[in-house]
Amino acid sequence: MISTRFHGRGGQGAVIASKLLASALFREGWQVQAFPSFGAERTGAPVMAFLRCDHARINEHYQVYEPDFVVVLDPVLLGSVNVTAGLREGGWVIVNTSRTPDEMAIDGAFKVATCDGTAIALEHGLGSRTTPIVNTAMAGAFAAATGLVTLDAVLDTIPDYVPANVAANQQAARDAFGRTLVGGMALAAPPGR
Repeated sequence: MISTRFHGRGGQGAVIASKLLASALFREGWQVQAFPSFGAERTGAPVMAFLRCDHARINEHYQVYEPDFVVVLDPVLLGSVNVTAGLREGGWVIVNTSRTPDEMAIDGAFKVATCDGTAIALEHGLGSRTTPIVNTAMAGAFAAATGLVTLDAVLDTIPDYVPANVAANQQAARDAFGRTLVGGMALAAPPGR
């Protein structure tokens, strides 16, 4: 089983990102499970969401304590939340930031991928200048960094979970897929350009 934990703030779309990716993985033959965990249910409060996928039936029904992947939608959380708690050795941390993976100070034997989901969301008018919605961009970054799900499956799933501004959200995912960095190297050229 492959497990992912999302860290974000209310309003950034962490819960939708986990559900969108679960649906995209399901389209590609995976068994999936996605669910949120809220503290104070308000915009700006820290939020976690969880995603499990496997080719066999999933019987666990609790939070993900030992993820293979961690997706951080708000880089400020890196200074206040131990986002790598329980992350398996060799696991991935995928961060919404303008910094390169080599500039990130993340302790541990982890692989780091970065993508400036905030800039991408702002380019496409997703959310507001003060609260950009980065979920579709980070779903594209997840597809690029992990290779678990295709970009096409993510793009096909976006209308089901983000029915407003479908074209802008799909382009945000495409752009993020093309701008995701691992060790300072771009993983792929943006498709559809």
